[in-house]
This record gives sequence, C-alpha cells and structure tokens, in this order.
Amino acid sequence: QVQLVESGGGLVQAGGSLRLSCAASERPFSSYAMGWFRQAPGKEREFVAAISGNGGNTVYTDSVKGRFTISRDNAKKTVYLQLNSLKPEDTAVYYCAAKRSYNTTPRAAREYDYWGQGTQVTVSS
Repeated sequence: QVQLVESGGGLVQAGGSLRLSCAASERPFSSYAMGWFRQAPGKEREFVAAISGNGGNTVYTDSVKGRFTISRDNAKKTVYLQLNSLKPEDTAVYYCAAKRSYNTTPRAAREYDYWGQGTQVTVSS
C-alpha cells in the first residue's frame, strides 16, 4: 500500500504562485507514474498533470500549460506541482495519485492505484 501525503496548498491572490508537494512512502519511487488532479466544489475531479516514473515524460491539461510545472525527485520520493500565474478558476482541492508504471503518463483517474488526501488551493480575485 502506497501512502501519499500532499502539502503546500493555501490561499493566494490571483497571479500568485504555490508549490505543491506529494511525498510517497514506497520505494522504488521511480516505479510509479505520478499524477495531479483537482476537484472544485460541485465539479468532477479533473486531470491536471502527470509525469512518468523516470521523469522523462510530462503531460498537462490545456488550461494549465505554460503556468503549471510537474516535476519529481525520486531520491526524496516526492512529486511537485509548481503553480504560477494562478487564477480564481484554479481554486480546488488538489490530489496526487500514483500508478505502478515506469514509462507512462496516465490522464484518467481510473488508471491510478493510490491517492493522497488532497490539499486545498484557494485563489482570490
């Protein structure tokens, strides 16, 4: 069982930045593709970004391209999501997820095996 713990959420003004972290309990961490999802009140959970186990491949949803960056440090068993140029519509609970897969970048929530508890990001206008 992989434990995932997110941190780094908070309240920020529009245009500001945050960095989310997701620490995993499992080794080898590079065996897992990692993804970030978000869920706003009254909306479905949506894909944000994913990174392959070796960090060589990344994908983003169109609405965050150029603003968000996903990265990972396998030695620290941590994946990051840098959020820049934040907008009020980015307000949501952000979740990280892990899938046992070395070289893929899954976009569908159903493909992931493990989930964190989420961290709230609130962007004020």
